[in-house]
Amino acid sequence: MEVLAMLRQLIGQVKQLLELQASSSSSSSSLVAVAPNISFHLQTPPLVHLPRCYFLSLDDNSAEDSCYNIIMTAGKSENLKMLEPGKPPPKKKARKERNQGKVTGTSCSIENLDQQIWKEFPEDLFEAVVARLPVATFFRFRLVCRKWNSMLTSQSFSEQCAQVPQPQPWFYTITHENVNTGAMYDPTLKKWHHPTIPALPTKLIVLPVASAGGLVCFLDIGHRSFYVCNPLTRSFKELPARSVKVWSRVAVGMTLCGKLAGGGYHILWVGCDGEFEVYDSRNNSWARPGTMSSNIKLPLALNFKSQTVSIGSKLYFMRSDPDGIVSYDMVTGVWKQFIIPAPLHLSDHTLAECGWRIMLVGLLTKNAATCVCIWELQKMTLLWKEVDRMPNIWCLEFYGKHVRMTCLGNKGLLMLSLRSRQMNRLVTYDFSTREWMKVPGCVLPRGRKRQWIACGTVFHPCLTAVA
Repeated sequence: MEVLAMLRQLIGQVKQLLELQASSSSSSSSLVAVAPNISFHLQTPPLVHLPRCYFLSLDDNSAEDSCYNIIMTAGKSENLKMLEPGKPPPKKKARKERNQGKVTGTSCSIENLDQQIWKEFPEDLFEAVVARLPVATFFRFRLVCRKWNSMLTSQSFSEQCAQVPQPQPWFYTITHENVNTGAMYDPTLKKWHHPTIPALPTKLIVLPVASAGGLVCFLDIGHRSFYVCNPLTRSFKELPARSVKVWSRVAVGMTLCGKLAGGGYHILWVGCDGEFEVYDSRNNSWARPGTMSSNIKLPLALNFKSQTVSIGSKLYFMRSDPDGIVSYDMVTGVWKQFIIPAPLHLSDHTLAECGWRIMLVGLLTKNAATCVCIWELQKMTLLWKEVDRMPNIWCLEFYGKHVRMTCLGNKGLLMLSLRSRQMNRLVTYDFSTREWMKVPGCVLPRGRKRQWIACGTVFHPCLTAVA
């Protein structure tokens, strides 16, 4: 306030000087007499006591318009501008307006970044990034251009995919009302997909029976023809006719010749009478490498409700009478039999696998109470040991009901289809985390009714597996 009063006093003296100059322009002596007074008054304000420096700019026009402009240098390197008295102070911009300028600048910099960097982005690094995308994201990604779509057939891209750890397995299922087309479930996204495989015969009912390395093996309901397909890429192959004509029901297993599907695969079928054959994809032919050992009791009485388990080069089949397991080694061609008594009050049981361990999953029913239980095979005693069971609050829903179960999967993840007249539930079980999860209902496209799973298999989604 003191500074402002001093400035007003100074401006008033300048006005007086201009008025005197206009009235007595002829008298130069009077101007000389006033000038010392003005200079005296200019020196009188005690500017020495001010904490900062002030710059005063005056001219004739500004003096006549009674305007002034002061620029004060603040202590924190900030400039404070005093505007004209009649002019309103500037309005503060909204945050949205301030950010718009920043976004515009950022987008320009991103465009420049795209032009400069992405043109010279290394191809091998690009394929390494794409190989690590989720499967569903990749199929949206490949629609961009032909070059990205052609990566499926690239050898370098296949090598990049081989270095990526296997994702969580998917389930390929057949529902009871739609046996001609399958439904795939992705447990990571908890989403159902409904693929179409045009090469599969439409006049026959073809069921998924085994899988390995991203490939799914199909068998027609008449047990005559085999097909191999990659459900993701629709790579398809019909296997040649078998040399042994078997019209009865058979159990099927599938293994890889190496670590990847590119190294070939084997498919084994076996009947209750002991007949079996092995298909080798490397020479595209069926062969019978030997006969079943004489110490294995025939007929096998295979449990066709149980899925075949593959661990390494060995396949395991469940049998009854006597209860146990029959195994076959694809490398040595040797059959073995293990007598293992089944747990009491067990029904709808099937084999499973987790971390090279053989597991058993089934319904345990006693006194109108039903529960899903998990057992592990003890290698030393060849007995089943219970390791987990479904939460009791879920099992209460089964009380007093005639529940049937279909179990899919053996790669450390199970899908259980539990159904009765009043109920239809889908549940997954993770062996590693011992976590039970409810699965959203499978509804057909343009349908409303929830389907129950008739059969299916589990497979590891692989973009580069070729049938």
